[in-house]
Amino acid sequence: MKTGDQYRQSIVDGRSVYFEGEAIKDLNEHKVMNMAVDEIAKAYDRFYDPTPGAQNPLLGAPKGLEALRDRVYKLSESADVLTTTTYQSLATLTSAAPKVGETRPEYVERMYAFQDFVLKEDVRLTECITDAKGSRSSSPSKQIDKDVYVRVVERKSDGIIIQGAKLHITGAAFGHFLMVMPTKNMKDGEEDYAVACAVPVNAPGVKIINTTPAPRGDEIRHFPVSGRHVMPDGFVILDHVFVPYEHVFLDGEGAYAATFAHSLGLWERLGGTAFMADQADVLVGLAQLIAEANGTAGIAHVKEKISEMIIHATLIRGCLEAALAHSKETPDGFVFPDELYTNAAKYHGAANFNLMVRHLHDIGGGAIVTAPSIADLENSDIAPYVKKYMSTDGQNGEWRTRLFHGIRDLTADSYGGWHLVTNLQSGGGLYAQRLVTRKHYPMDHAKQLALKEIGLNAD
Repeated sequence: MKTGDQYRQSIVDGRSVYFEGEAIKDLNEHKVMNMAVDEIAKAYDRFYDPTPGAQNPLLGAPKGLEALRDRVYKLSESADVLTTTTYQSLATLTSAAPKVGETRPEYVERMYAFQDFVLKEDVRLTECITDAKGSRSSSPSKQIDKDVYVRVVERKSDGIIIQGAKLHITGAAFGHFLMVMPTKNMKDGEEDYAVACAVPVNAPGVKIINTTPAPRGDEIRHFPVSGRHVMPDGFVILDHVFVPYEHVFLDGEGAYAATFAHSLGLWERLGGTAFMADQADVLVGLAQLIAEANGTAGIAHVKEKISEMIIHATLIRGCLEAALAHSKETPDGFVFPDELYTNAAKYHGAANFNLMVRHLHDIGGGAIVTAPSIADLENSDIAPYVKKYMSTDGQNGEWRTRLFHGIRDLTADSYGGWHLVTNLQSGGGLYAQRLVTRKHYPMDHAKQLALKEIGLNAD
């Protein structure tokens, strides 16, 4: 296993990464990017085991319901983003393998060999699925620019060459491999777009442009959340990148393109649901804390809003538990969550997140965005006034000011805006969840119940 310092050294490998127009030679030394490096390095140290042959306990495929539940909650509670994306990438391969293996067993052998490599070398993967897509009204083969979906442009005796781009890839610049997968089902004539493979981040032709809602200034204390926990997103360019066949898991078999996309979507949505369940509890806690700090916790409309937030949080948690309780098992004994409950939970959490934030802002008031800064609390000329007028009966003014800063940073500043979008789009937009829930909902059973209730029969 790697230590945090060994991880830091491993990403100084000549990778081509950029931020706000600047090429970055060493992510460790960049004053914005290094925040993410620190988080990942801490997670490496958190799970480090010096025992020879030890492996990260969160990355292997779980067998059995309790093992899956334990894994999901541990990833949500104590893992960094890259450990989570690594687990989801490996779980996608595990889920896709039985289907692909029906006709292409050599791909399965490569998948399992790569999984063993990842666990042994303790490297991190990021999920590269969303293509540039060009005009959404045209399929990949009908695009004017054929590269707007990642495709194979050449096949050699020892590997393939791919071309294209992948967008919205969280943590892409900070891992060791990019897990490239098709973004959708591919039709006849689109075989070149049916490609899944593992690409080293430092491979020639890979360029990653980073964006992040992390604070840019020196006053990190003003951003108590985003100054510690933000993971940049990558705009990944694949410019004639060579991939050896040992790391190619799909090449031209259009019938299996959707298998990868669907499998990854399921694991992303499960991870997103676990995150949103915790996030919803945080919003409830903040709403109650600020109501108490404002002296409004007993007001009827405030209590009603917090009650609605509690119901929202409980429904997400309940659907997450149902998704785990109704897990299915692969022929190899690995378990994966129930499709219906996973997608219903992700949809409910994402569709109602904005309303929960609105309730929090309504309860909190304008000081969420106008409270004086932490530095103001340290200026001897003005600090006494800030503390005096930011206090309420029984509530310390500095403590209340810091509470407002936490709410602003989490929900009303750059990081909050990032969450508004990513909660909707991560793991596919709301329409994707509607499609899957409709597919897996027991509609025939519902129809029979309806007919029985009103006294009709199917004939």
